[in-house]
Amino acid sequence: MSGAFLKRLGRLWLILILVFLYAPIAVMAFMSFNASPFYQLPFEFSTNWYGRLAGNAEIIDSAARSVFIAIVTTIIATTLGTAASVGLFRFEFAGKRFLQVMLFPPIAIPWLITGTAMLIFFFGIGLGRGTPSVIVGHVALALPYVIVVVSARLATFDATLEEAARSLGAGAWTVTRRVTLPWIAPGIIAGALFAFAVSFDQFVVSYFLSEPGDSTLPVLIYTSIRKGFTPEINAVSTIIICISMAVMLIAARFSKFGGER
Repeated sequence: MSGAFLKRLGRLWLILILVFLYAPIAVMAFMSFNASPFYQLPFEFSTNWYGRLAGNAEIIDSAARSVFIAIVTTIIATTLGTAASVGLFRFEFAGKRFLQVMLFPPIAIPWLITGTAMLIFFFGIGLGRGTPSVIVGHVALALPYVIVVVSARLATFDATLEEAARSLGAGAWTVTRRVTLPWIAPGIIAGALFAFAVSFDQFVVSYFLSEPGDSTLPVLIYTSIRKGFTPEINAVSTIIICISMAVMLIAARFSKFGGER
C-alpha cells in the first residue's frame, strides 16, 4: 500500500474516532434546542428549555454550590500542589521517589472506591457528610493533577537561575517569588484549570459526601434523571460540557506536558 493511501486511511480512522466520541454529545446539544419535550422530528428550534432552566432555582443553587466548591478546591489544591512540586524539585530526601510514584495511584484508582473510602474515613473521624467533606475529597482528587502538571513545567526550569539569584543576595522567598514562580506560572495556571475541571465535573465523590438537599450540579442531574428525564437536563448538560471543554482546552494551551512546544 502506498504512503498516500495509508495517510488517507489514518485520517479516516481519526475522523471515525472523533465522530464516535462526539456524536452523542452533539445530538444532546442539538436536542436541547428542540421545542418538543419528546424529541419529535422535524426539528423545531427553540430556546424554551434554556429559559425554563434559568427559572429553575434548584438547578441554579446547585450550580452555584458546584462553582463555589470548585473555586475553593482550586485555590487549596493549587497552593498545596505548587508548594509540593517546588519542594520535590529543590530538595533530595529519603523516600522522595516513593512519594512521587504514590502521586499516580489516586488518579488511577476508580472514583467509586475512593468515594467509598472517603465516606467511611470521614464518618470515622467524626466529620461526616457535608460541604467541608466534599471540598476535602475534591482537593484529594485534584492535588495529584496539580503536582504532575507543575512538576512537568519545573522539569524545564534551569536550577542555575536560582543559584545565580542566591549568589546576588536574594533570600529563599525572593528567589521563589521573583525567579521560580514566574517561570512555572503557565504550569500553575494549567494545574489550577485541571483542579477546577476535576472538582466541577466530579460526581462520585460528591454523591457519597453531599448531604441530602445540598447536592452539587452533577449529583442533581443524576437524581433528576432518575425521577424523570426532561430536556432541561439536555440544556444544563450542554452548558457543563461547553464549560468543561473550554477549561480543558485552556489547560492544554497553558501546559507544556513536559516540554516546550
